[in-house]
Amino acid sequence: MTSPTLSSRDLPHPAREEIRLEPILHALSDPMRLQIVRELAAVGDELSCSQFELPVTKSTTTHHFRVLREAGVIRQVYRGTAKMNGLRKDDLDDLFPGLLDSLLGAASRQAGRLGSD
Repeated sequence: MTSPTLSSRDLPHPAREEIRLEPILHALSDPMRLQIVRELAAVGDELSCSQFELPVTKSTTTHHFRVLREAGVIRQVYRGTAKMNGLRKDDLDDLFPGLLDSLLGAASRQAGRLGSD
């Protein structure tokens, strides 16, 4: 049996059973990545990379999305020329019940307290 070949437009994602807590916590420890996840959670749908206004360079933005994808926090797929990003909420909620909601709630409270919401 041969393994499936990824096209140049297929992005590697961990399977649900491969997602681990440590990479998730690492990914969400960065303020820019946490902002991306908060925006995805607020919208509740996919957003293209260009819809995020982050105060960093394009290459740094690409890095942040890759860290989130490789940790299993988001799923990225190409739709035409746009790279779409979606939160893997169902996977995360099944593996770590309440974790994502707790982290997002804490981030929201912190942003409100610091006036950065």
